[in-house]
Amino acid sequence: MKQFLILLLLLMTFSMVGKAQITVPTQAELEQFVKTKTIIMLEANPLRVFNEQMRVTADKHWKITPYEFMTYNDKLFDSLRTDPNLSFLILDATYFKRDKILTKYQFLNVSLGGNYATVKEMPTISGLPISYADVDEGTYDYKLGLILQFIESHVHNLIANPQIKSSSKALKFYSDNMKQIHNKTLYVLEEELTKEVNTLKKIKEFYPYPVKIATAEEIEAVIDSKDKNAVILHQVAPGKDHKKVRCWNTILGADDAALYYFNWFFIKKGKRAEGFSEKDFKKLSK
Repeated sequence: MKQFLILLLLLMTFSMVGKAQITVPTQAELEQFVKTKTIIMLEANPLRVFNEQMRVTADKHWKITPYEFMTYNDKLFDSLRTDPNLSFLILDATYFKRDKILTKYQFLNVSLGGNYATVKEMPTISGLPISYADVDEGTYDYKLGLILQFIESHVHNLIANPQIKSSSKALKFYSDNMKQIHNKTLYVLEEELTKEVNTLKKIKEFYPYPVKIATAEEIEAVIDSKDKNAVILHQVAPGKDHKKVRCWNTILGADDAALYYFNWFFIKKGKRAEGFSEKDFKKLSK
């Protein structure tokens, strides 16, 4: 429960993240956001898979505002960011200030434009960590649809339920979803599982409910079809067992990106491997 609460605090305030404190939106700014046009900033490198994947994915899944694609550069962003009729969906490399090892993560964040003196004063409307900054795009590009749905869903929840800005009420609001997870099929990649649970037979020892060890292509298809009977593991991990860096496991509904489960831990080489583990399945089975 404590770690679940940490995620909610992160998603709502981002106060633990980055080189400077992120500005939390007011209710008026949240309501202003849905009236804006969102500029989806593509990466300057035209060869990045992210750019084409985002174009395809946004057309399928971004519904909360009208949008337009632009290629990021500092001068362009500075010329647009003071317009209150615009918002910006952008990849942001950041880190946890309190970590002993300052490892960069990529967040996909939405910020509100307006008469803000600096970039850091622009309200961060919603966002989600998607990967370590130096990992291959193939670890997350197939899940971009799910991530966009979560960003939208979280905004709608904040607007409709202002009380969930209180961490205790937010905890209850989201944790209620976990009670329904046994009725759904959990989709995971084999490489996201630790060795003690990397087959269905091993998983059954700790979690007697439906699990599908799938390919990235199969998971993307489930997301695109908005399968109401499926939940998806979104994992942020370095790809190998580094000491004292984070592994985050988040489970989201394929149909509506509802938050069902969250856990994070520091990887300890030889003691706690990265991945979704026996401990996670035991928590899910309760």
